[in-house]
Amino acid sequence: MLATLAGDVCLLLGLAVLLLPLLATELSRPRDGAWGGVVLLLGLVLVTSSDRLRGAPMLAVVCAGLLISRLTAEVAQSRWQRLSPEERQRLRSRERWSTSVQQLGTAFNTLISNTGQAVGSLRSSVPAAERPEGSSRSGKRWVRPEEPQPQEASDHDASGESESTEKNVVTTPANEDG
Repeated sequence: MLATLAGDVCLLLGLAVLLLPLLATELSRPRDGAWGGVVLLLGLVLVTSSDRLRGAPMLAVVCAGLLISRLTAEVAQSRWQRLSPEERQRLRSRERWSTSVQQLGTAFNTLISNTGQAVGSLRSSVPAAERPEGSSRSGKRWVRPEEPQPQEASDHDASGESESTEKNVVTTPANEDG
């Protein structure tokens, strides 16, 4: 029960750290995305293996959670103190947060749109039943090969030479004698 609760808190905290660069760029740092992913992974492990965490392992998880929360509070306080008074005032304003939430919504809508386009490009454009007759799935039409020209009744041409089809050797009457 306690591991599941700690895992849920870690999932929420990890999501907040991942969204920090989008919502409050003044407070974010370049590696916040990686740390948010690590906290999300910790939350997933705690939620999925909560039945195994009993006794001493659960005590270790609680102590680790307390240490992580203490370090998180110190980092947040340090980042807040490094802000200028104008940045602090702007972060406290309602307009700043409404703009950030609108930008987050726009980014989310763009993500959904791009995902839909990517999935749509993987599908076939026109079903095979609706394609015109003679076309294939790739849209290319089948072209019949040219028929070979009919041969004359004899294998001799006008000069009297005959062509052997087995070896593709041209023989003349002079060569046949000997």
